[in-house]
Amino acid sequence: MAFQLKEHQTTVRTEMMAGVTTFLTMCYIIFVNPSMLAQAGMDYQSVLIATCIAAAVGTLVMGLYANYPFALAPGMGLNAFFVFSIVMTMGYTWQQALAIVFISGVLFIVLTLTGTRTAIVKAIPATIKHAIPAGIGLFIAFIGLNNAGIIRVNQGPILDIVFGYKGEDVTGMVPQILEAPAQVLQLGNMQDPAVLLAIGGFALLAVLMLFRIKTAMFIGIVLITLIGIPLGVTQVPNTFDFGDLSLAPTFLQLDFAGLFNRGPDTGLLGMLFTLIMVVISFTLVDLFDTIGTLLGTADKGNMLDKDGNLPRINQALMADAAATTVGALLGTSTVTTYIESGSGIIAGGRTGLTAVVIAGLFLAAIFIAPIAAMIPSAATSPILIMVGVLMLDSLKKINFDDLEELLPAMLVVIVMPFSYSIANGIAWGIILYTVLKLVRGKGREIHPMMYVLTVLFALRYFII
Repeated sequence: MAFQLKEHQTTVRTEMMAGVTTFLTMCYIIFVNPSMLAQAGMDYQSVLIATCIAAAVGTLVMGLYANYPFALAPGMGLNAFFVFSIVMTMGYTWQQALAIVFISGVLFIVLTLTGTRTAIVKAIPATIKHAIPAGIGLFIAFIGLNNAGIIRVNQGPILDIVFGYKGEDVTGMVPQILEAPAQVLQLGNMQDPAVLLAIGGFALLAVLMLFRIKTAMFIGIVLITLIGIPLGVTQVPNTFDFGDLSLAPTFLQLDFAGLFNRGPDTGLLGMLFTLIMVVISFTLVDLFDTIGTLLGTADKGNMLDKDGNLPRINQALMADAAATTVGALLGTSTVTTYIESGSGIIAGGRTGLTAVVIAGLFLAAIFIAPIAAMIPSAATSPILIMVGVLMLDSLKKINFDDLEELLPAMLVVIVMPFSYSIANGIAWGIILYTVLKLVRGKGREIHPMMYVLTVLFALRYFII
């Protein structure tokens, strides 16, 4: 196994600490994902195990095949789309929804093998590539601020579930939500011990990083978690009994036949059209979430070449595609590359050894889940905020004197955090870039793939 540590100017110790740091910032998915999918009627325990195994498989492939420090797991947002749109709104069963995820995974593999996904990455103009890290940075910082309770999102029960209610019944909150202030964002309760701990944790992290302590993020998470125990923020479990470890309730439960048996009122053509549109939606969101995350986090680790492209990106994309397919078979929603990978990269992770460590920790989490559950949001949120701040430096690569370059880039940066989607930010940036170039009579400067993407996104947002 050759991770080429010397060539990447890193060490085993640095890679291991980076892996632990990334895992600790994203291990919330181990509990949030099964809580989300339980809303669709899936077995919580089985989904938790599927989440850990799918994350481990995808991340291991990323480390051993692509030799990159990126982590994969079932994606937030995509799991909400799985539950609230595909199952609750469109009426598919969760078994049929898993079949749709599997189909999209196979499509990802085909697109990767044919080089289509790589061609898309290379077609994206430099100004948008430079904007992606900054947009992701704001997105990550926003998630951290919200998870810490410093900034609160005031927009209904679905987002409350996404941001931490973990499967609890939120129907009783409706009156309070309806009576809440009109603004979407509002300042949190500055007297809450968890909020104060997060603020103090960020200050501690800032000091550690000012003194250039390489393990600053790991030390920060551990210290904040420990400080949170006497404050009542860190919850120490009463028991470490994990219960029944079984995948049976969700393993291989995909229902392909049911996709084409949706009732006489729909008709075959209607069923096919709906199915195709759902698969396309999954494909576009996951495709550009992954591309954006890879380019954004890799930029922070100086892994991109002079043209802003990621070497061996085809291998990285294949890891993502394979993980989605395996995840569907195990019983979880779409697996994607995580923006929290940036925390490990900031901590010094540069090779696949970081990913291998993360994969091992996900497998171990199946047996030590109660311990992993101890880490409070107040401990991980400062990490996300810091990573987000550091990623903003990519803005200096954008030409602020040329509106043709600046406007699409800024749209990417703005739309990502405020629409809570990396894919939306990239899509709107691409649409505006193409339109501006055409209006200026510079259509020949646009890569043909950009026209294809612009049409697909226009269909996605304005017609479909």
